[in-house]
Amino acid sequence: MNAARLRELLALHGLHLSRDLGQNFLLDADFADELARRAGASPGDLVIEVGTGLGVLTRALAARAGRVQTVEIDSGLVRVLQAEGLLPENVELVHGDARRLDWRRLLEQAGQPVRVIANLPYSVATPLLRVFLEHRALLADWSVMIQREVAARMMAATGERDYGSLAVLHRLAADVETIASLGPERFFPRPKVESSFVRVWPRESGPLAEGDLARVERVARAAFSQRRKVVTNGLARVAERRFAALPPSEHKEALEGLLRTVGIDPRLRPERIEPEAWLALARAWGDEPDVASEDPGDRDG
Repeated sequence: MNAARLRELLALHGLHLSRDLGQNFLLDADFADELARRAGASPGDLVIEVGTGLGVLTRALAARAGRVQTVEIDSGLVRVLQAEGLLPENVELVHGDARRLDWRRLLEQAGQPVRVIANLPYSVATPLLRVFLEHRALLADWSVMIQREVAARMMAATGERDYGSLAVLHRLAADVETIASLGPERFFPRPKVESSFVRVWPRESGPLAEGDLARVERVARAAFSQRRKVVTNGLARVAERRFAALPPSEHKEALEGLLRTVGIDPRLRPERIEPEAWLALARAWGDEPDVASEDPGDRDG
């Protein structure tokens, strides 16, 4: 399906693509098939796709996998897919918002490990990456198209510019590999960014116990809200709750003491702290209500 055919279908049904929904569709069916192959889609698989669009990747997945469940939020596109018969028989089309799906129920009902393979709408990529990490025990792997800068944030090493909570969480829970890089010409309409197709494998054995992922996220996101300052700056506000039983004048000393207990120098910036140290801090910190998320300047929303 080329750009002209995409425009024709959209015009025929009176549709306009939404920048807010991050709608940028793959154009090349052969390249979509290559991505499905690299993602490991095979006849015994149940594949879940997020962002059906007009079905270019969906059809490639359906040709390789046993079953495909594809989720599309845009009611207009759902109408086109159904009216034009664009989806093969082994595809189930779900009209809904992937961020609001009951993913645990969906994956448990599958009765088998599931692969997620998707050209993720850019507007929802980061929250969905977090969803996949949360449910990693029920996923064989996930291969997703995302902005290249988001891929860099997933894979950044300690001390690098892009290192933040997204990298911390992925390094504790999974392995990540870039399997393709794509320029804007591969999509319609053309995005203003480069894209990466990454494959993520959950670790069969790793350091995380039940609840650890959320604990690490709370502490790391608070600290990285002031990534250019020492770690105590970002944690100062949440330390008020953690040490509420102490006089405010003692909060800083208590925070520094807790950091030293788990081997973190309070003078370090967050970007210099290894994922395992964040895990140790999160466990020592304990459970509490959600803390403030990182600011937009950290690029880890």
